[in-house]
Parts: sequence; C-alpha cells; structure tokens
Amino acid sequence: MTSTDRSAGHLIVAQLEHEGVERVYCVPGESYLDVLDGLHDSPIDDVVTRHEGGAGFMALAEGRLTGRPGVALVTRGPGAANAFIAVHTAHQDATPLVLMVGLIPVPDRGREAFQEFDLTAWFGSTAKHVVTLDDPASAARVVAESMRIARSGRPGPVVIGLPEDVIRLSAGGADVLDPAPGGPVEPSAAAVAALDGRLARAERPIVVVGGEGWTAESGRALVDWATTQHIPVAADFRAWDAVPHDAAAYVGALGYGRADALAALLGDADLVLLVGCPRTDVLSDGYRLSQQAETVVVMPGAPLGHSGRLDQLVSADPVGFAAALPEPRHRFDAARLRAARAAHERFSTPAPAGDGAADDDYVDLTAVMAVLRGELTEDAIITFGAGNHAIWPSRYLPHRVPGTLLSPRNGAMGMGIPAAVAAALVNPGREVVSVAGDGCFLMNGQEIATAVGYGAAFVAIVVDNGVFATIREHQEHHYPGRPSGTHLTNPDFAALARSFGGFGATVASAGEFREAYRAARASGLPAVLHLRQDPAARAPRTDG
Repeated sequence: MTSTDRSAGHLIVAQLEHEGVERVYCVPGESYLDVLDGLHDSPIDDVVTRHEGGAGFMALAEGRLTGRPGVALVTRGPGAANAFIAVHTAHQDATPLVLMVGLIPVPDRGREAFQEFDLTAWFGSTAKHVVTLDDPASAARVVAESMRIARSGRPGPVVIGLPEDVIRLSAGGADVLDPAPGGPVEPSAAAVAALDGRLARAERPIVVVGGEGWTAESGRALVDWATTQHIPVAADFRAWDAVPHDAAAYVGALGYGRADALAALLGDADLVLLVGCPRTDVLSDGYRLSQQAETVVVMPGAPLGHSGRLDQLVSADPVGFAAALPEPRHRFDAARLRAARAAHERFSTPAPAGDGAADDDYVDLTAVMAVLRGELTEDAIITFGAGNHAIWPSRYLPHRVPGTLLSPRNGAMGMGIPAAVAAALVNPGREVVSVAGDGCFLMNGQEIATAVGYGAAFVAIVVDNGVFATIREHQEHHYPGRPSGTHLTNPDFAALARSFGGFGATVASAGEFREAYRAARASGLPAVLHLRQDPAARAPRTDG
C-alpha cells in the first residue's frame, strides 16, 4: 500500500512512527483491525498484554520514563472500561498517555449496538482531550495533535476513538505531519526576579519538587542551588526521584508515610516554592499543611488541584526553571537544614529487628530493604502499586536519578507489575525491582506472561500477609475488633511465576533474602520472590 492510497489505520501507524513511538501496548480487538494490520510491517513493537488495565499501565510507565506519551490500544466497551484505570492515573499523576479505542461502525451509532458506549461521556471528565476520528484524511493530524496535547502544559491522557469502518477507508493521499516542536519552557526574567525578591524577604523557605520532566542535570542543579543557600528540598508524594537523595539539601518525601519531622518543617515554612507540582491534599496532609504560607508554584500549565495560598505562578517546566534559577545570593539558617537532613537520614535508614532469622516463618521487610539498599545499582528502577507494602520502599530505598520510580500517585492498585514490564522493555538490561503486596500483585500479576513472552526481566518481591492491609488498619482504627471484607486467599506465588516460565522462589527469612535476590537477578527471567509477612505487622511509624 503506497502513501497515496493507504488507509486511515495505516496512516495512524505511520504517524506514530514519525512521532518516535517505539512500542505500543494492546489487547487486540476486531474494532481496530486495520491499525493492527498497519503494525504488521511497522518497526513499532506491538506488545500484546493480558488485560487492558495492564496495557494502560505499561503505556503510562513508558510515558513517565521517556517523556513521550505512551500509547495503548484497546477495543470498545469492555476493553475501554478496563483501560479506564490508566486514564485516571495519568490524569491525577500528570503523565502523558494516548489511549486509542476501537469503536463501532458509524452507521450503528445510537442503536445500542454490540459494545457501544459514549466515548466522550466516559472519558470527558478525566482525559485532557477526547476525539473521535470521523474523517480518514485527518488520521495523521488527530494523532499528532493528541501526542502534542498529552505532553504539553500539564501532561495528561488523551483518548482517541477509532470507528472500525472509518479506519479502513482511504486517507485520500494524506501524509504524516511533523511532530510539534518541544523543548524546555523557561521562566520570564520578571518571574525570576520576583521570586528572588520573595526569597530576600523570607526566613524559613522550603522547596518542594514533583511532577514530570526532570533530568539528572536539572535535579542536581536545583539541589545544589538550594544547598548553597541552606534551603531544604522535599519531594511530592511518589515523585521523589526528581532530585538525588544524597544531596545535602534533600530532606525527604511528603504525603502518605512521610516523617512527622518533615510535616512540621513544611508547616513552619514562611515561603513554599513548589517546582513541578501544586500543593494537593496528599502533599499537605489533607489540606492542612502550609495553606497560608507565601507560595510560589512553578509549572508549565494550570496548577490543577492546588490548595491554599498562591502568590506567584511561574510558567516553566523543571528543566527550564533549573536553567534560569536566580543567583544563589541568600543565606538561610544552616542549622535548620542540618537538623532536617539529619532527621531524614534517621528516618530513611532501615533498623531491622533481630538478626534476620526466621520468626514464625515471617520475613522482616525492614531487613529486606536494608539488603536491597546494598544490592541495587544507582539507576535501578523501582516500581510498586498501592497498599501498605509500598511504605517500605518509599521510606528506605533511595533514588539518585530521575526515571527510577514508577508508582501511581492516585493510589491505583495493580500498577507495579505492568510498570516493571514496561521499564524492562524501555531499558533492557537495567535493574528493575517491583515491590508488590499480595492484593496488588494479583490485580495484574498475569502480566508476568507478557514479561516472559517479550523477555522483560525484573524481580518482583511479593509481600504475602493474606489481607488488604491498608484497609484492615483503617478498620482497626475505626471499627476495632470487627474486620470485614479484607481477607485474602493466596496461591503459591513462586510456583505461579514458574508456571508462566519465570523464576520463582520462596524466601522464609530475611537472612535468606540476599542469596535469593541474587539468584533471581542472575536467572535473566521475570522473577518472583515470595515473602510471607505477619498479617498483624504494621507499616513503619512516621515518627521514626
């Protein structure tokens, strides 16, 4: 098929190639067969997943790792419903994602046809943009605009509807379009001067970093600037890979599981500089912390979800802002920064109980984290979903470069394993570790099959305590002695991994973990280490 007579479906694939897309994630459907046919001869890898939620989470992870919107393809009705979780996650996480959804033929609309649904009604309140391709000649334009919208301003998800009859039609000679130009968004000189004036008047400033778009250079530049002036740098919830944790100015992460000392530091600040993120409910402990402090937000788009005072909005992304920082001419309380840094180091250093030996066949996760800190490479990618299991890697595993944390900021369970698959595909040969709760793992654990099929090697550490532990803790607080609806019946997770063709081992004690982890890595396979944990075990205390 030549460029003059190719179908809209084939032109969609050609535009994705032109955008630099290297892989797409899908569950196939008859509603977008022509796009699948276009992928047959394309250099784009078509990663076939086992569930649309898995496909969406993999595309989300790819977007976070590359800065280019990840692309997922699903079919109409049930397929779109299964992928909705990734759209909501991309929306609340501000991550670039393009979801393509096959639709019923145009003549069948409004007749309650098989798997019919209203694309805009479903996704319109969550996606940045929803569009249906009704003109085959517009296929390249729709894709190009969707990719631009997904990554520009505040990044987020875009949903494209593909009617199965339209994508089979000739695109009428239409050709691919050049991608929209990108590059850092730098702040104006006036905005930088105004920020400098605010710093001159402040006594207890704090910087909070978050969002997407960080590079190793921009993260290091910001913490070096802050260190020179003795300004503490904290991180937003699950965005703490933005800056290196070994920097003297880094004082820890806010949000769920944060240290009490860090919350107090934010609450006492008289100037809050938020770079890449707004002050949301999670960051501020439910709209409580620093609501009335003088506040500057640096973002390339609208600060969706910001709460409390906002004195200055600087239109810039992290890279552009880091390149235009005001001269570091102010000096604040060095003792305040030293105390905050020391508190963070105490809080983030594992202190295992006992010697790591078996204790009623349960594994001390704090001891496991102590081992991992010594085993992980500097650029290892860590993934996890949502649940109590996430508290341990959040607190104890350091990050030194951006793109080393893949976890849902909206608290979606089931992301950890698909994210690990995508991370291993995007960065072959790089160390990837997923820490998974038993409940979280089984929401998308079937994607181990995808990992085996595509040679995506990583190590999943499955924490098996037989309960939805986060909810159980809430129950015990509000309804003591009355657990309800939180128990789990689990398989042998190691045997499950082996049944897929991966590596699987059961770890009976923390003392066995190092050897088991090294064996899992050496296998070169998707690997699962099954760790049993006491159902009564609690996440580490926030007061250290």
